[in-house]
Amino acid sequence: MVPTQPPATIGAALQQASERWDKRTAYLCGDHAYSFAEVEAASARLACGLLGLGLRHGDRIGLIGLNQIEWLQLFFAATRIGVAVVGLSVRYRDNEIEHMVNDSGARAIFTVPQAEGFDFLGMLARLLPRMPGLRHVIPIDAMPEPLPGVPGLAQLLDTPPDRAALQAAEARVAPDDLAMVIYTSGTTGRPKGAGLSHRSLLASAWAQARHTRANEHDHVQLALPFNHVGGITCGVLSYLLGGGTCELVPVFKADTVLAMMRRHPPTIFSGVPTMATLLLMHPDAAGMDFSSVRLVIVGGATVDAALLEKLQARMPQAAVMNLYGLSEASGAIVMTPWEAAHEDLMSSIGRVFDTAEVRVVTPAGDIAAPGEIGELCFRGAGVCAGYIGGAGNADAFGADGWLRSGDLGCVDARGYIELKGRKKDMYIQGGFNVYPAEIEGVIARHPDVMLVAGIGVPDPVLGEIGRYYIVPRPGSEVTEQEIRAYCASRLADYKVPRQVVVRASLPMTPAGKIHKAALREESAADARAAR
Repeated sequence: MVPTQPPATIGAALQQASERWDKRTAYLCGDHAYSFAEVEAASARLACGLLGLGLRHGDRIGLIGLNQIEWLQLFFAATRIGVAVVGLSVRYRDNEIEHMVNDSGARAIFTVPQAEGFDFLGMLARLLPRMPGLRHVIPIDAMPEPLPGVPGLAQLLDTPPDRAALQAAEARVAPDDLAMVIYTSGTTGRPKGAGLSHRSLLASAWAQARHTRANEHDHVQLALPFNHVGGITCGVLSYLLGGGTCELVPVFKADTVLAMMRRHPPTIFSGVPTMATLLLMHPDAAGMDFSSVRLVIVGGATVDAALLEKLQARMPQAAVMNLYGLSEASGAIVMTPWEAAHEDLMSSIGRVFDTAEVRVVTPAGDIAAPGEIGELCFRGAGVCAGYIGGAGNADAFGADGWLRSGDLGCVDARGYIELKGRKKDMYIQGGFNVYPAEIEGVIARHPDVMLVAGIGVPDPVLGEIGRYYIVPRPGSEVTEQEIRAYCASRLADYKVPRQVVVRASLPMTPAGKIHKAALREESAADARAAR
């Protein structure tokens, strides 16, 4: 059962879970099970190890890792002594790491030595002269040969607990202290670090745990990365409050996740649309028994109705819900209600949590009427105070607590929110506003389409036109003409894509979303080359 109110700090939440569920399995990592009590004890020892490194309240550490138990041990150890974790993806490279470490002021980086053949220790060695505030680089996985003078994570975990020092450090931690920095995906300009506090993270996690009726019998295969709110808030912290078991998926691969599901039947399936699509289309999914699943949660990007219908058909005994969240909101802030009608599930992202508010602002700055399209703004729940480092807050955070999401949408009289896509995604074709999310939803229903993403590109006559990138399903040979004809029979003529590009793959962000900014950059580069 979820607590009646959020704990004050993440350390308090872990302590509460340890006391309530003790030996119950909190995390499965490979073949190893870790109880709530074991994770709490390990984090206490590791917290003492961090204090021994000279890390103190208000400091920040970078963390590069997969979804692995070491990541969570470090996260809980750092936050319980007031050290904030800067989430860094294994997909980041030199420029991103250098910017994020310097911008956040991280004093130490804990990193996997390598992942998928990339040498992170070598990269950090190259970057050290350009990161003057960094004092420690520590591998979190066992090394064949220990680095001279560098303690490994195992050594820090063996630190004898100094209860007096630990209690003194814990006593200084306050709910509004920074707990985590999550950098936006950098769709415009340099990535910005959202400064998430203990209060904001736990408020979002608590609202989701209550809404989803999280409980100690839940089991979820957690593939959403921990350096993103989808992994840490919608996953780890929500189930920490509910008492469920998270099975850690280092890297999402459909066959790996299906094998895990056979060994440990899930009660909840959660992922971004790309994950759900790849899972359902995998040959091994055909004979899979999903009867244990009570709830399907899909979020992190626009979810087309065709995918929701497939999930509902494949798991008819489960409730299916959309989830909408933001890094700046610390996690989820909108979900489909349990009582939602089928048409509401298919056409909306749901309603805001009862601890949050939503309003729609028109381009003129007025509050929109029900059904009128504008920018979605949110307040309450897990909305954080702002960005850290060099990023300004004026573009997103208002003095009155409202967060401007950058997403376009409308809210009906019942509070259901229809998402129209990113503000910058909208293009104006011949004087008509076109929202790619609508056209993507139609194209996604084509039986030969696996993935689709639309952007606006310049046109000398119409100003802008729609270009839609299509990834066909394996074995199909869908054509541009076929997609245009399909859309023409279902959409107004000005919404029909003027260009369709069929390709083998699409660029993805570290969080598993289609990276439209990369498509825009690619399109602009092609245009420059053509000129």
